[in-house]
Amino acid sequence: MGVDLSVKQLDKARERWPGVDGMELHEADALAYFEDTVAVFDAVYSVFGAAWFTDPGLLLPAVHANLKPGGVFAFSQRPPVEGCYGCQASYIPRGPDEDPAVVKRWDYEPAVWEAILKEQGYADVSASVIDAPPGSRRTGTLFVRGVRGIRGVRGSS
Repeated sequence: MGVDLSVKQLDKARERWPGVDGMELHEADALAYFEDTVAVFDAVYSVFGAAWFTDPGLLLPAVHANLKPGGVFAFSQRPPVEGCYGCQASYIPRGPDEDPAVVKRWDYEPAVWEAILKEQGYADVSASVIDAPPGSRRTGTLFVRGVRGIRGVRGSS
């Protein structure tokens, strides 16, 4: 199951995995998708995506509600720039006669991400920065992971 706002990203997924039986791709906002679906997942992974660009106070409970007990939510994104934490904004250039698009993202240090996930009911939480691979890239990857506990699962008491 793949969810993305970008048709280009969904097309890349179709190209990369053309023969995957049962693959479903949805052009949608991830938060809206989780709020509207009744599907329950074993794992949800956001790769430089929704977890970076959606208010964690909204996204984390929505994902949590759609995970099976023991299900994992993991996400990766760039680590924060030192001193620049919380909601950040970037202007993305568009056409010459258009104003730039504004994109918000949420940046926190690993320990803060751990605390945020725990506050939202996730267990076995970890967050760390993986160093950049050898070569010209200098920025590593922040990787955050949390596990869904037993309480509060849809359909349970």
